Amino acid sequence: MKEVLIATKNKHKIKELSTVLLPLGFNIKSLYDYPQLPDIIEDQKTFKGNALKKAKTLSQLTNRPVIADDSGLQVKALNDAPGIYSSRFASKHATDKQNNNLLLKKLKNISNREARFITSICLYIPTKEPIYFTGILNGRIATNYKGENGFGYDPIFIEEGSNKHLAELTLQEKTQISHRAKATQKLISYLKTL
Repeated sequence: MKEVLIATKNKHKIKELSTVLLPLGFNIKSLYDYPQLPDIIEDQKTFKGNALKKAKTLSQLTNRPVIADDSGLQVKALNDAPGIYSSRFASKHATDKQNNNLLLKKLKNISNREARFITSICLYIPTKEPIYFTGILNGRIATNYKGENGFGYDPIFIEEGSNKHLAELTLQEKTQISHRAKATQKLISYLKTL
């Protein structure tokens, strides 16, 4: 398994994973290398389910090992919403600002603002059982926007034990603590054993 397909067109994710996988001797491919592949509809009920659907479908179409992930924000007071709908919380083509504004509106008079980011990565190797790696970043939803960095809910999310919004952190600081970084580190530890 020295060639692996990363199931994304997100250049940041491709660069991040390539940086850690290339030194391990992996040949990295992305969806840019397979323009004929269909878009996979994320219609499962969990992050893990969406990651599996993408990884398994693309692995079957290419006969290659595939790494796929799904991530989102869960807010305790909203029964873990927005969850798998994080990127389309306000509407199907919502902007980050629209999603953030809706979340702040829904939490307006709620004191428990506990929340967490979750990433679920699925490694799917043909003829083997899928393997999952999960990363979690606990924190809370702020009452206001702060910071210029990051994307998504970063301007209104405060990491547990901190007073800084994620959007106030540099990319390097964020990748030290992020849910995606935690899941990726688990994936890398596993790949080193192959």
